[in-house]
Amino acid sequence: MAVFSRAISAFVVLLLFSFSEAKEVLVGGKSDAWKIPSSQSDSLNQWAGSSRFRIGDSLVWKYDGAKDSVLLVSKEDYANCNTSNPIEEHKDGNTKVKLDRSGAFYFISGAEGHCQKGQKLVVVVLSPRHAVISPAPSPVEFEGPAVAPTSSATRLQSGLMVALGVFALGLF
Repeated sequence: MAVFSRAISAFVVLLLFSFSEAKEVLVGGKSDAWKIPSSQSDSLNQWAGSSRFRIGDSLVWKYDGAKDSVLLVSKEDYANCNTSNPIEEHKDGNTKVKLDRSGAFYFISGAEGHCQKGQKLVVVVLSPRHAVISPAPSPVEFEGPAVAPTSSATRLQSGLMVALGVFALGLF
């Protein structure tokens, strides 16, 4: 019975660990998503609103670095599409930004006129205490959508953990 109990404990620890791993998330879920949206429903904020991000996750943008860029900006610069004073500027076409704190991150396109046409993104990172079971932060609180990562790797990893647990239980 003690061996069975240890196996269950080990499984639970591994399962919890799998839910806390950082992820790389492709912005918009596809490589050509960093562009002027064709409609309001095509906005990256719509995509972001259906996701949850945690501290340590990274956002990845794929775009033509000769024609566009990704700017991390303040809330005010996001609202005004001000490209003159970014916190960070990325022009490489394969940008990766680590989400290193909870709260809102504001991104806009650095290409002339693109932000004004809707090429912008707000990502809200959950605090550690809200990362497991919590309703989404209120959009009013952050003046942007609540967001987070979606990844088939998470489902695969969770499935492997369950299979490992079932296998371990089958041995006893």
